[in-house]
Amino acid sequence: MDLVAASRAFVSVGEHGSFTVGAAAAGMSQPVASRRVAALEEHVGERLFERTSRRAVLTSFGRDLLPSARALVRAADVLLHEAETARRRPWRIAVPAVCGTVALARLVADARALGIALDLRAAPPAERRDLVRTRQVRAAVLAVPSDEAVWSVPLGVATAADPGARRFWLESLRVGRTDPGPARRLWIQPEDDVPHVRDPLVRLRDAAGLRPAQFAAATDLTDAVADVLYGDDLLLCSPVQAAELGLHWRPTGEPAPARGFALSAADGGDPAGTVSRLGRALARCLGADGTSAGDTNTGTGTGGDGTDGQRKAGACAPTH
Repeated sequence: MDLVAASRAFVSVGEHGSFTVGAAAAGMSQPVASRRVAALEEHVGERLFERTSRRAVLTSFGRDLLPSARALVRAADVLLHEAETARRRPWRIAVPAVCGTVALARLVADARALGIALDLRAAPPAERRDLVRTRQVRAAVLAVPSDEAVWSVPLGVATAADPGARRFWLESLRVGRTDPGPARRLWIQPEDDVPHVRDPLVRLRDAAGLRPAQFAAATDLTDAVADVLYGDDLLLCSPVQAAELGLHWRPTGEPAPARGFALSAADGGDPAGTVSRLGRALARCLGADGTSAGDTNTGTGTGGDGTDGQRKAGACAPTH
């Protein structure tokens, strides 16, 4: 027996003094109300109504039980209301600041189609980790090493002019004693200023004999892109971001850097349900090149010649 449904029928019939009117007020048919009240009478072991041809009169036992039944129905209604409110409450998720406006808007739209409301907060890697640790967000897309990643985004160098080569070798930035002009710089965005991306590149810089200042951490992406557009500098970025900025992208030689991402929930909760439902949408938003959680299709491009890499990343990029 559904105790709440039976109590709802009992309360409505008792308040209206009629099975017909009470059933209509409770949004059920008269036979259903009669069956539910009869089931409740059997459950409590006493009659609740003295039934006549026109009226349903509460017995003394029914009058004693009515306030408790009314409280049960009200409590159930409050519970359902709170559940609906909680279901509609947006999921506040911290996401990488490198995600473009269109990509974020499509993520919100994709989530709405799945019945999930999102409240996105764009932030750099360290801030996203702090936000989820301090429970200011319900979950965060964290920057993680490749072996911990759910989504992976290939990184390469972007330039204002087409470099022509199919792959860019960082050794080509080495400056000779007779070379005129300032040394070219590779700008690293805050999203990539993390050990698992930065440190291998620093080691390569030192091994190739580049100057320390040729690897620069950008505090402001706009200024860094301006130096790329109107100078001869380079930007470490993904193929999708390069396309958004109107730059020419090429993969690098060894090492081949990549952004790794994984979703972390506040309080150490398991975000698997959200990942499985939003995995494909998050992959598109991040510009991921591999299989996202819940996906069945795996990219086949190798990215070895630049063109394949563009296709591979573009397959997960937002469509227009």
